[in-house]
Amino acid sequence: MNEFAAPPPAHGPQSAAALASLAGQRIAFTGTLASMTHRQAQQVVEEHGGQPTEHVGKATTLLVVGEEGWPLEADGRPSVKLVQAQKLRAEGAELRIVSESDWLGFVGLDDRRSQLDQVYTPAMLSQLLGVSVHQVRRWERLGLVRAVRRVHRLPFFDLREVASAQRLAQLLASGVPPDKVRDSLCRIEQVVRDPRGALAQLELLSRAGDLAFRDRQGRLTTVRGQRLIEFEAPPASPVEPIETIPAHSTHPAPPATSTHRVDDQEPLPPAVGREQWGRVEWFEEGQRLAAEGDLGPAAEALRMSLMLDHDAPEVQFQLADVLYRQGHERAALERFYVAVELDRQYLEAWTHIGCLHAGLGDELAAIDAFAIALELHPDAADVHYHKAEAHRQRGEADLARTHYTRYLALNQRGPWADLARERLVAPPAEPSVPF
Repeated sequence: MNEFAAPPPAHGPQSAAALASLAGQRIAFTGTLASMTHRQAQQVVEEHGGQPTEHVGKATTLLVVGEEGWPLEADGRPSVKLVQAQKLRAEGAELRIVSESDWLGFVGLDDRRSQLDQVYTPAMLSQLLGVSVHQVRRWERLGLVRAVRRVHRLPFFDLREVASAQRLAQLLASGVPPDKVRDSLCRIEQVVRDPRGALAQLELLSRAGDLAFRDRQGRLTTVRGQRLIEFEAPPASPVEPIETIPAHSTHPAPPATSTHRVDDQEPLPPAVGREQWGRVEWFEEGQRLAAEGDLGPAAEALRMSLMLDHDAPEVQFQLADVLYRQGHERAALERFYVAVELDRQYLEAWTHIGCLHAGLGDELAAIDAFAIALELHPDAADVHYHKAEAHRQRGEADLARTHYTRYLALNQRGPWADLARERLVAPPAEPSVPF
């Protein structure tokens, strides 16, 4: 039976309208809510005549499971509240376990309910979840998360899928055995949104510690970045498909991708086949090095790719990003401009151009770049926010208000949303004075 269906209690069915009042209901929350904080949810319960409770007991009538991440404790076990609720239900208690989205429908917060299906850019996820943009993109390359859609090269992700990968990665990094996490996910599969997707993510993450691959330079490395020392030189073959083998084993295993590297004191085997690399191999090497934070070699690899194909806007974009991370803002700006010269519809490049101009104090040029980005995608929430900030710096309060308001219509969560609300009630900023 699906817990989300909220089966009726023994005394008969109860309509959503009756539940909406929450009169006589004692309600607890578990897991991270995607629509609001636990405290805000408790206030909603009180406003609808219910009684919020911190614990699950015999008097509890409803347990709401948050949809951002999984209801798992720090040791990987199912949350105490969820376990207690399932136990009480098995004993015949009239206690419902419902999803966050169902509960929002019960209390008439359909606008918040629709937010759960919103998709986010890497930049928005970065400020929502506290992970870097590069981490989100690395997870995409590993296959841990998938872009729901792309708009002019800009990927959009499902928040819950990325939050799931983040939570699972945190558990494994803290030393929780994969088998324990897998067992917990199976135990709570009736109250999670996509248990099969979570298990697939877990499989990719947990395999990482046991797999090794030979990279294009012939070095044997685990997916988590540990360099394996070989007593014989690797085979000197030209560029071939990446070979993936279990660490400490000679049996073949499914392929995996590495985005980590740990430098050690051992001499490295000579590079194999680099002189035969093409633009794709150099581009992949640049992305890998950039993900590891090895920015100098990353820039050189990307330049090698451009020497073989200078008309590749994606490579120009990635090189610009690496240059920016190195602190070379004007060089990065020039590369972003090359990217949009090659592909005028490169939405993310126009956004970066605007942000760089704003950071360099040229708000007018920033506004022009953001305007082009909004021509390409009028509902680009990030761009509305950045354009509002640029107008605010120029003292153009009405224009800033327009874009803050539009941003909040598209995205109501996270630090940017909080700041946008503050900006809407704050006095206008003094216009910046050009040098």
